[in-house]
Amino acid sequence: MRISMVKHIKVISLRTDAIIHIGDVAYIHPSTNVLAVQREIPIFYENEGDLTKFSLFSQPIPQPSMKDTVPMNVINISPFIKVKRIKIQGVAASAIFQVGSRKWVSSEARVKHIRQLLRGKRP
Repeated sequence: MRISMVKHIKVISLRTDAIIHIGDVAYIHPSTNVLAVQREIPIFYENEGDLTKFSLFSQPIPQPSMKDTVPMNVINISPFIKVKRIKIQGVAASAIFQVGSRKWVSSEARVKHIRQLLRGKRP
């Protein structure tokens, strides 16, 4: 592990389930499920929002194969991770910004966007 030193960070926008982390962490798992319904006429039905009705939210996410190993020799000349200045426009759903060491990151964002438009002629 190393020591993380950050002099200045400016973050404009941090969204749902996004993470900004300075320092070491063993495991990070942000997860976001979003159902967005856009209608020309704003109507809300009380029975909406059940994510189990959409297979997108229950399908397993394919995982990369971890069978291959890559031989690696890392020599950290300095025990510090030094960052002078960072400017981030935005960190969105299930995204991670980290300065430091980590062992494992698992991230997931599933978005179902439905647009319901009126049929026929428009003025």
